[in-house]
Amino acid sequence: MTSAKSKPGSLLIKGGHLIDPAAKINAPMDVLLRDGRVAEVAPPNKLRGGADEKFDARGLIVAPGFIDLHVHLREPGQSYKETIATGTAAAAAGGFTSVCAMPNTAPVVDTAEWVAWLRHPERGAVVNVFPIAAATRSSRGAALTDFAVLQRAGAVAVSDDGKPILDEEIMRAALRLGAELNLPVVQHAEDTRLTEHCSMHEGPTSFRLGLRGMSAAAEANIVDRDVNLAQQIRESRLHVAHLSTSDALKAVRRGKRGIHSARVTCRVTCEVTPHHFTLLDEDVGEYNTNFKMNPPLRSASDREAILVALADGTVDAIATDHAPHATHEKQVEFERAAFGITGLETALALAITKLHREHKIPLTRIVELFTAGPARVFDLRSRGSLARGNFADVTIFDPKKRWTFEAAKCRSLSHNTPFDGWQFTGKVIATIVGGRVVYRAD
Repeated sequence: MTSAKSKPGSLLIKGGHLIDPAAKINAPMDVLLRDGRVAEVAPPNKLRGGADEKFDARGLIVAPGFIDLHVHLREPGQSYKETIATGTAAAAAGGFTSVCAMPNTAPVVDTAEWVAWLRHPERGAVVNVFPIAAATRSSRGAALTDFAVLQRAGAVAVSDDGKPILDEEIMRAALRLGAELNLPVVQHAEDTRLTEHCSMHEGPTSFRLGLRGMSAAAEANIVDRDVNLAQQIRESRLHVAHLSTSDALKAVRRGKRGIHSARVTCRVTCEVTPHHFTLLDEDVGEYNTNFKMNPPLRSASDREAILVALADGTVDAIATDHAPHATHEKQVEFERAAFGITGLETALALAITKLHREHKIPLTRIVELFTAGPARVFDLRSRGSLARGNFADVTIFDPKKRWTFEAAKCRSLSHNTPFDGWQFTGKVIATIVGGRVVYRAD
């Protein structure tokens, strides 16, 4: 869904290099969009149809519209941090044509009415918004919500993100009900019984700063348990949010190896954030709250494991965990500061600068992590590829463009980012949703 009401016309994207991993295309291609769908994709100057408008994409990469599986748009109830309108404007500037909104708002999105509210055109979204509904009532972890009703209202997954589902029987029941409905269960993997009053990763830096640290085991233990549960339930779908440790990755790998066993079929997927593949716990420096997030920044060995998993296909998606906070929630003592950073407008640049240029991960793999990968995780059909007939959602970017990110100029209402002033390579040039250009770089 988009906020525009009039029927889109036709747009010819001409002269660009198309990277569409799902369609196995990595070549110069022209793309014709008509009436909100992909009408035709053909080699240069081979398209048969005309168009109302043309977009000159010479020297640029044309890709399926990026999908972010994990954002916090803060509505309802916390519009001083972000609104659906401002959050989706930031998404468009970051090249995202679709975002999946987490339910930990005020009130929690745990009813069909709130799911519908998020999707209403009055919210002013400029990109597609797919709600993720709460897995338990008020995200208290005690009683499941009505998954079927939430799914019919438009929820693409369920999660108590911000809080884990700690009770094993509740998680088992969630996976079982999700399996019946083909609905992913997204787990915030943190054993909060081990992380109470902790504010960063447990290691030499937390020791130096005198801060209580979160152990890697607090994440890995929950992932290991959940993978075991998923493997016991036929057709279950477990998605691990913002995975950050090497031990949790080992459990995910085990889950993926067992997907096609004769005894049971399950789907285990995971996402990784740009800040976890870029930064380390030592970057906290002298209590810089813009480097405080949950999961926390981890060790060098954890980051190395994440980089390997991004390259070898273990990780399914890059997701931002965009978490805007007001200034007064960050400019306090480190232990009192809110967890989280904004991320929508820097994700692609971090991926190109760090993954592609520094670690030599192919651009095709990076595009897959923003497109086909996330589309598969939540079954966002007719998205994640520019195959003929799919939705006309397109991201156009310049992989060689150098630029400096200025937080004060970002579209988000909040500016809590560790990347202010960073110099990047790789910039979004245009974002197209349903055949309409919703963002164009200055």
